[in-house]
Amino acid sequence: MKASHIALCAVLVLLLAEAQVSMAVTCSPSELSTCVSAITSATPPSKLCCSKIKEQKPCLCQYLKNPNLKKFVNSPNARKVASTCGTPFPKC
Repeated sequence: MKASHIALCAVLVLLLAEAQVSMAVTCSPSELSTCVSAITSATPPSKLCCSKIKEQKPCLCQYLKNPNLKKFVNSPNARKVASTCGTPFPKC
């Protein structure tokens, strides 16, 4: 492989790594507070709730490991809200 190809590959790897870092999610269960009414009273989720569920999806498995959050996140209504928002519930 030519030196220019190796340099190009190195640049691409660095750019992809940077993109992954910038797209990282900060896991914060409080971000899902906009979904509480939809989960506890079975009212339709708001657009904000759906955007927060999509944003926090990578964190759901972590939340399921927390005994204080598991009963909230793993409830049938929470799964229904996630489904309504078009966010498949993760298989942890």
